[in-house]
Amino acid sequence: MSVRSVAPKIVRPYGDTTGDGMVQMSFTLPLPHDKRAEGAALQLAAKMGMEPALLVHAKAMGPDFTFFVVYGSVNHLVDVSAVRVLEREYPLLSAKEVNAAIKSRLRRRLVVVGACIGTDAHTVGIDAILNIKGFAGEKGLEYYREITVVNLGAQVLVPDLVERARAERADAVLVSQVVTQRDAHLHNTAEMSAAFREAYPAGKGPLLVVGGPRFDEHATKQLGVDRVFGKGTTPGEVASYLVHALIPPRERKTA
Repeated sequence: MSVRSVAPKIVRPYGDTTGDGMVQMSFTLPLPHDKRAEGAALQLAAKMGMEPALLVHAKAMGPDFTFFVVYGSVNHLVDVSAVRVLEREYPLLSAKEVNAAIKSRLRRRLVVVGACIGTDAHTVGIDAILNIKGFAGEKGLEYYREITVVNLGAQVLVPDLVERARAERADAVLVSQVVTQRDAHLHNTAEMSAAFREAYPAGKGPLLVVGGPRFDEHATKQLGVDRVFGKGTTPGEVASYLVHALIPPRERKTA
């Protein structure tokens, strides 16, 4: 008879032995690489609670900056019961189920417009969701016969995105943001959501979905969007969400 282990509520980081509190951290200081810079890196690590801290890597980043990796022990504990997780509130559907739900309820193809907005030229994320090649072994939304995909690519201006969404009569707008310097992803998303609110009557605009590695999945209200997806999101998750958000469950048919 097997006994399931109970996950602990309080944990410490693990490095060499369980519960030793060892962590590794990397950062850059605006200092040329020399002994003084290395001492500054260890001072910073100590102020962050790493004691003792070991400098395991230092590399000059041009004449005025140095990249560091430090390794050391911390005394901080993690209360797992206090961790907030956004639980998926909808079932994952197969491509066949997604197509059947759209066809039986909308009786037309669901239209998705996707883009990277602002100065963001990184299309890897939006392409992973939209392109037929997909991501993580799943085909993108172009593979779904009941979904029409309009991929606008990179560096799309917000007014152009709104205009294209109106022209295509988009049911959903998907935006990927990878560039995060000075919170550019947050500013761009807020600008986009404001533009759509202005362009459409209340409750008549398309579903607004954003994704990227630095987004907080709980920040939908602050950003003015309907859904935020983090890193590792697959096309199947997005397709299932679109069905969940645009088609009432009681009216779905997946025969």
